[in-house]
Amino acid sequence: MNDAALVRLQVEQREILLLGTAHISQESVDTVLELVPVEHPDVVCLEMDEKRFQALRNGRNWRSLDIIQVIRQKKLLYLVSNLVLASFQKRLGAQTGVRPGAEMAAAAGIAERENVRTELIDRDIRATLLRIWRSTGWWKKCHLLATLLASCFEKTEVDEAALARLRASDALATMLGEMEQTLPTVKTVLVDERDRYMATKILRCGGHKVLAVIGAAHRDGIARLLESGYRGEDLETLERIPEKSLLTKIVPWLIPALVLVLFAAGFAFGDWQKASDAVLVWILANGLLAALGALIALGHPLTVLSAFVAAPITSLNPMIGAGFVTALVQALVMPPTVGDMETAGDDITTLRGCWKNRLLRLILVFILPSVGSSIGTLLSFHWLKDLL
Repeated sequence: MNDAALVRLQVEQREILLLGTAHISQESVDTVLELVPVEHPDVVCLEMDEKRFQALRNGRNWRSLDIIQVIRQKKLLYLVSNLVLASFQKRLGAQTGVRPGAEMAAAAGIAERENVRTELIDRDIRATLLRIWRSTGWWKKCHLLATLLASCFEKTEVDEAALARLRASDALATMLGEMEQTLPTVKTVLVDERDRYMATKILRCGGHKVLAVIGAAHRDGIARLLESGYRGEDLETLERIPEKSLLTKIVPWLIPALVLVLFAAGFAFGDWQKASDAVLVWILANGLLAALGALIALGHPLTVLSAFVAAPITSLNPMIGAGFVTALVQALVMPPTVGDMETAGDDITTLRGCWKNRLLRLILVFILPSVGSSIGTLLSFHWLKDLL
């Protein structure tokens, strides 16, 4: 048993054990399997939310994924972020031979066999991701996206010895310190807030003896909270998705409003020929570049056509983008198979795989026409300004 990973606390009349784990470590799995029968806790708390726990236990049953519904609910980017993170963990797990989250599955399994109650104590992953996104500035968003994309192709080598060093407090403190300097908001939402969330859930779970199986990055933070007399807080505050700022709400409407004003001014007070030419340029620039994006993504011919038709219209309506339309059409005419969904985590690591896999191609069909339409909008202003 790895005693170095275990922290024992006395909180009033309760004993709380915090086991810091690495999510792709066989040693963490072995420690969990040994610890539960020896310690006989009343409750085993897991660093999981309901959705991730069900995905872990069901082997991520992709058959239940309705891609049309995902697009309609505008959760495609959320799906992408999950794929990227899962792919990174899966590649690391392949080096140690341990499935990501195996220690959580082992903890749930041994608790069930020992007739011990389990509690899921982590915040919903979607709430965490949205809180990060809404709380991060534009430049930091670009940094974060670049980091996520780079992780798809990064070749990181890891073994049990490296994971043991990672679980050490000094190594984790250094890593978290670096994150706080480069992406302070990400560290606050991803680590500090979740420390408070999970500490609150641990305090509320009942039982005289509690074993919490948590990632090593959270062990010391939760321990400090519990030792300091922390009594928990309102979890709804930590789950709430921040509202978009007023500027963020207004900016997407400024360009469409300006374009419509220029068109109206051109037809009302200017040269009708120039105004007609500007409208034609707007349609062609948006439509052709969006269609080119769909073509580069290897979209279905109907998808390419829908990009050309939709882009000039959707670029004047911030509520719906060209990518939304093209992704929906692509999903209807070339829906991803279960096999595509199951191999997406591996295929996303290569450029060829991104175009071969229907799910990843659908994501490209969502992104590239949107980019093309945005470029077309900017180019159109060269002609629109002449309407003044």
